[in-house]
Amino acid sequence: MGVAFDFDAIGFAFAEAAVDPSRWNAAMEVAEKATASAGALLFDVKGHLPLIPCSSAMVPVSETYVRDGWIDRDERYRVLNVLERRGVASEFDFVTPDEIARHPYYQEFLAPFGLQWYAAVKIAAGDDFWALSLQRSIQQGPFTSDEMRQLAELSKRLGSVAAVARAIGFGKVDAALDAFSATETPAIMLDRSGNVLLSNAPAERLLGRGLQITRRRLVSFDRTATGALDRSLKALLSSPDTAASMPPVPLPRLEGRPLLAYPMRLPKVSYNALAPCQAVVILLDPDARPPPPEAVLQSCFSLTTSEARLARKICSGHGVEAAADELGVSYETARNQLKSVFAKTQTHRQSELAMLLTRLSNGR
Repeated sequence: MGVAFDFDAIGFAFAEAAVDPSRWNAAMEVAEKATASAGALLFDVKGHLPLIPCSSAMVPVSETYVRDGWIDRDERYRVLNVLERRGVASEFDFVTPDEIARHPYYQEFLAPFGLQWYAAVKIAAGDDFWALSLQRSIQQGPFTSDEMRQLAELSKRLGSVAAVARAIGFGKVDAALDAFSATETPAIMLDRSGNVLLSNAPAERLLGRGLQITRRRLVSFDRTATGALDRSLKALLSSPDTAASMPPVPLPRLEGRPLLAYPMRLPKVSYNALAPCQAVVILLDPDARPPPPEAVLQSCFSLTTSEARLARKICSGHGVEAAADELGVSYETARNQLKSVFAKTQTHRQSELAMLLTRLSNGR
């Protein structure tokens, strides 16, 4: 016989986390203790994203998993068909002890942390499919057949958690879109695969023959621009930073200057890999909202002449390096000036600065 698991403690902790996403790491602590495991992590099975809720014992494991690329070489994803069908799975569903003894995933990644055995518990509702990954050390040995039967029952009990978390996650998306709409900022919310979830009215007014949402993807008529946007989104989604942002991607139009697409994460919306929204693309139209004059920037924010010039370049979609070239200064000088601009305007990234200055130009 194996350990008798505390289903009530796990269920309560997961229900709390579904309502308050900041509690997911704490829920992993409860799952670890209640199942006599060495650690617990919660994966979004479909996304393979780096923002993984985990117990404190698994923090260094998770960091290595992402940093060293094991996230893209995770052998345990081979159990997905079994997991989806039975609700629970383990090593023995896809690998033998001899293979474990020589496989790099086990010997190069897990063994240095003293880990080897695990059980995956399916948590599913609608399109959401998560896996609670319970880790056991080499010394603890694998989960017993009785414990696996218990975990299959746990899977049935936790299905509703995913549905609640998804509903609350979409509520956060709607609230964020409302905030963008209030300032007439075009915004498009994306899921873990870079597919469009929702867009607001200002964004939809910018769509047309030159820029469309096709098969849930944001697509420019210019294939090069579409490719650049896709690469930018992939890099953003691969980042473990909940506040990550990318440089603007120019999206050419049939008429006028290119739109500027700013991919970014919003920590309150894209809080971890379980959130339905993983990124937002802010669209800025440089023709509709020209940057305010340098004198206005100097007066409103106490910018120096050089800082005001740089701010206008950034607002027009220039990266720091390109702006430095045009202004005839070094990259390091421009970077230091931009830090000063951020401090004086109380912004933290180029997209925030661009939105602030275009609103100022538009009288908002």
